[in-house]
Amino acid sequence: MRAYDLVELAGRNLREAVLRNSLTTLGISVGVASLVAMLSLGVGLQRLATRQLGRSGLFDSIFVTSRQLRGRGGFSQNQPTTPYAAPKTLDDAARKQFEAIPDVVEVYPNLSAAVELRLESGRPDDGHFTVMGGLPESARGSEAFDDVQGSFFSSGNAPEVIVHAEFARRLLGLPEKDPAADQKLAKEEADQLLNKNVIMRYSERQAGQITPAPAKSGDDSADDDANGFSVVRREQRLKIVGIVNSEPYRGMRQGRTSVFLPVDFAESLNMMQAADMAGVIRPGQGKTYSALVVRVRKSKEVSNVEDKIKGLGFNTFSIVDASKGITRFFRILDTFLAVFGSLALAVATLGIVNTLVMAILERRREIGIMKAIGASDSDVERIFSMEAIAMGLFGGLFGVALGWLIGRTINFATNIYLQRQDVRPESYWYVPLWLVIGGITFSIVVSWVAGRYPASRAARLDPVQALRHD
Repeated sequence: MRAYDLVELAGRNLREAVLRNSLTTLGISVGVASLVAMLSLGVGLQRLATRQLGRSGLFDSIFVTSRQLRGRGGFSQNQPTTPYAAPKTLDDAARKQFEAIPDVVEVYPNLSAAVELRLESGRPDDGHFTVMGGLPESARGSEAFDDVQGSFFSSGNAPEVIVHAEFARRLLGLPEKDPAADQKLAKEEADQLLNKNVIMRYSERQAGQITPAPAKSGDDSADDDANGFSVVRREQRLKIVGIVNSEPYRGMRQGRTSVFLPVDFAESLNMMQAADMAGVIRPGQGKTYSALVVRVRKSKEVSNVEDKIKGLGFNTFSIVDASKGITRFFRILDTFLAVFGSLALAVATLGIVNTLVMAILERRREIGIMKAIGASDSDVERIFSMEAIAMGLFGGLFGVALGWLIGRTINFATNIYLQRQDVRPESYWYVPLWLVIGGITFSIVVSWVAGRYPASRAARLDPVQALRHD
């Protein structure tokens, strides 16, 4: 039997019992719709989590420290080094090595410094102490700047500052809020700070000479290189260009940071860092970094770059292990959602079996006539299998559309509720192309399997007995 005749005959048979076949197809559609709706929820939540963490800079960043930082709070416990190997210094030479590694797009220091800020128009003694952090240009895309009041830095070397809303309230002399409450300033309050100048007082590290203490008997430290540095108090005029409500990612946190400078400009100020004390303890060591943040082009390359940095003799930390746990969690979630979503499709398979078995009883004479004029058992079996496949195809197409519509409707209603709670709307449902193709294919396969028993039963009918059927 030709394929065209097979399709035409199956279509005619389906049209003869439109209501029954339509209800069976609708049952398949409901099953596919529940499967697609549940899986699209899992996919959407995974995309949302990945997008939020990706924008924060966690997934594509590596935090690098020297193996000189040992003990509590260090990262050397899980990364042992040779007992007799001298630890590498995290300096400019090491920074250039990291920049030369393939797939590395940016290396910047994890700058933190204690500073004092006051409004230029205020009294000289009206300053507020806080912690300053350096932000790279890549932080512009961080979610912390989605609702920024003002703007990001105009350039990497601009004498500009972005302040946290909580610290902005201190500058304006406003009453403090509960730390868990929204710190966002009203528009008229923000306008009092934006584009205004502040004076930042900080400690500058200057190259100098340290006079060694008189040597004691048997102590040869006086012969060591006594190069060191001196600390000078400086003031810098800055313009407030933005106010943020949450702290943007810039590396591992070292306490609450309330003001942010462009990292290149902050480096040029040569602020005193905690790692600079190593220059006193280890004479001649020169400028070092407490930590460097290495940004990678793609998150999947983080592991390779991290291994290369470890091979250079430094400690590393990244979110890769945590991200593997998140991926594993969403895979388990998708599996459970697929299982529960498939229950309705399993019920629909019973409807297919019932529909085709009833069709056999009604068409016994027709089957007998086809066999009498030369139709083989395989021809009869293919006709019923084609009918089951047709119901699976149309049920899958309509089910995917219905599942997409269910997801969009629930997503729309959810976002309306979240907007009333002052939460930014998000897309929690997502139907990728592979889910559309997979849903239709799964529907066809399940329908074909469900139609195997009725088809084989029809093929085994005795034509003589079928013709005698009244």
